Amino acid sequence: MNQQRLNKVRENMKQAGLHQIIVTETEPVYYLTGIWVAPMERMMAVYLDDTGRTIFFGNKLFGIQPQEGLEIQEHTDTDDPVEQLAKAVLPGELGIDETWSSRFLIGLMQHRPDVKPVMGSLPVEQATMYKDQEERQLMRNASGINDACMDMVIHSVKEKITEKELASKVENFFKEHDCNSLGFSIVGMGANGADPHHDADATVLKEGDSIVFDIGAPFQHYWCDMTRTVFYKTVTEEQREVYETVRRANEAAIALIKPGVAFKEFDLAARKVIEEAGYGEYFTHRTGHSIGMKEHEKPPVASDCEVIVRPGMVFSIEPGIYLPGKFGVRIEDLVLVTEDGCEVLNKYPKDLIVVK
Repeated sequence: MNQQRLNKVRENMKQAGLHQIIVTETEPVYYLTGIWVAPMERMMAVYLDDTGRTIFFGNKLFGIQPQEGLEIQEHTDTDDPVEQLAKAVLPGELGIDETWSSRFLIGLMQHRPDVKPVMGSLPVEQATMYKDQEERQLMRNASGINDACMDMVIHSVKEKITEKELASKVENFFKEHDCNSLGFSIVGMGANGADPHHDADATVLKEGDSIVFDIGAPFQHYWCDMTRTVFYKTVTEEQREVYETVRRANEAAIALIKPGVAFKEFDLAARKVIEEAGYGEYFTHRTGHSIGMKEHEKPPVASDCEVIVRPGMVFSIEPGIYLPGKFGVRIEDLVLVTEDGCEVLNKYPKDLIVVK
C-alpha cells in the first residue's frame, strides 16, 4: 500500500467531515493499494475509516496477495459480498463513490438501515488531482510514447489510405509498446474532422483533406492524450487561417498556466482567440480535461470551473474549430503544472504540416 496516499485521503476525509468511505473504482483502488482489478459485475471495495482501518473486499478469484497494513476479506460467487461489507461499516454517514452500482448500494442500505450513504468521491479525487513525482514521470513516459506514435502515423499518410487503416496503425503501435488497453485513435479526414469524436471509417484520403489525429492510451496505468491536425498535398487559405487560429488559442491558454490561476482562465483565453477570429460558434466543447489514471478526470478546463491550479495537476489544452461539411482542426497538449509555470508533456511540433 502507499501509506502517503492513504494519509492524504484520510486528511481529505477529515476536511470533508467524513469518518468512513468506500473506494470502489479500479483506478483509485490501485492508487491506494497497488492492486489492479477490473471486477466487471463483481463487487470490489476498499473501506477506509478515520481510525486507520483499511479493508479490501473482493472475490477470491481476484487472487489478492497479503500486504502489510491491509485487511483482506474475500468472498465467492455464491456469497453475498454486500452483507460482508455491511458488517464492517459503522453506523452514520458513509462516503460512497459516485459511480458505485446501485445494485450494491441498495443492498447495503437494506442490510444497514442505520447507515446514511453520502457522496464520498471527493477525498480521493482531491488526492489524485495532484500527481506525485512517480506519477509525473509515468505521465512523461506515456506522452513520449504518444509523440513517437504521432510521428509514425503522420509519416504513414499516403495516397488512398483510409481512416481505419491509419487508426489500426496507431492501435498496433500502442500494442507494441505495452499499453494497458488500446485507448482511442480518432482519425477524421476532410469533413469527418468537423466531428470532434468521429469514429474512423472507410473514408479514403484525397488531396486537400485535413486529417485530425487524436490518439492516446494508458501505459503503466497512466494515460497520454494528444491531437495534431495535418493537411494532405495542399492547404487552402481558409484551412491555414483556421489552423493558425487554433494554434494561437492553444498557445494562449498554455502561456497562462501557473499555480494560483483558476481553470476557467485557460478556457477563456483559448476561446477569446477563436472568437476574435470570427469562429466562436465553431468551438463547440470545453478547452480540456484533467487526466491521470483515468482518461478524463476532474476538474475540467471549462469557463465555469473556479478550481485554482496547483503544482502536480495534469490536464489537456485542446481548442478546436469545426466547420460542418468542410473540415475541422484541433491541437491538443498535456501540461503538468510546476512550481512557477507548466511543463508541456507533448514534444511533437505544432507548426502547420502539409504531407506531400
